[in-house]
Amino acid sequence: MRRLLSNRKFTVGMIISIFFLVVALLGPWFVANILQVNPRGIDYDAISAPPSAAHPLGTNHVGQDVLAQLIIGARGSVTVGLLSGIIATVIAVLVGTTAGYLGGVPDRLINAVVNVLMTLPGFALLFIIAGYVQEAGILLIAVVIGLLEWPGGARTIRAQTLSLRNRDFTSALRTVGESTPRIIAVEVVPHLGGVISSMFLKAVVAGIFMEASLAFLGLGSTSEITWGTMVSQAQTGGSILRGHWWFFLPPGLAIALIGFATAMINFGLDEITNPQLNARLNARTRQFNREQRRRRALADSGGSA
Repeated sequence: MRRLLSNRKFTVGMIISIFFLVVALLGPWFVANILQVNPRGIDYDAISAPPSAAHPLGTNHVGQDVLAQLIIGARGSVTVGLLSGIIATVIAVLVGTTAGYLGGVPDRLINAVVNVLMTLPGFALLFIIAGYVQEAGILLIAVVIGLLEWPGGARTIRAQTLSLRNRDFTSALRTVGESTPRIIAVEVVPHLGGVISSMFLKAVVAGIFMEASLAFLGLGSTSEITWGTMVSQAQTGGSILRGHWWFFLPPGLAIALIGFATAMINFGLDEITNPQLNARLNARTRQFNREQRRRRALADSGGSA
């Protein structure tokens, strides 16, 4: 834990991620009890109003408070990201470790299925499903996204499992009669912790982005508020064309910050779990610092002359 917290990238990413998780959990209570605003309520005296004391982030084209919708929308977007990420990661780990550890015919069959699924246009399938299912809620959207995201992760997990299958510790466990499921669960999966964490974070961000894309195209959930539906309403209401930045910019920045936070966590984990990468980064940092000191010394000597 100390190594994780000492890494600046990981710490910054975790702070931002925890902030959005807290907003997603406590957002409805905060809006109802502190702001005391109905996110779907309409202020007819403030249609498309810019930020003010009454509405800190302004209102949208129908007079709804943008700050309240931004806070409420965090729960929907984060829920889609987490649920789709969990589904995709669990399936990828189960399929990837099974194929990589068993090898032979099972590996070839599973690998063939994964290759076929990876050739399918995932977003196009999601587009068709969302258009076919009327009034699809965010939970259904999250499940569909998760079911479409796992093949790439399964291929990565399979490749890593192949390298672990013939290690000394797995061979020793097979020799003493340990069952295959136990070896995979107790020995193989823990060694893939870094890969699984990275894959989960990427799946979470992909889920949030895909939901926002669906909503922007008018195929998202109409019964719940998400950052994607906010951007969609900004587009349909003409806020983007009119330059009403206070409606479309906050949800866009929130989505971008989620992506930035997960990227920082991934970079931090790579530096911690990959000693060679960490050594190269430290060497480059030392070289950069030496170059900066040399330039300052030359500048000081030139100024004194």
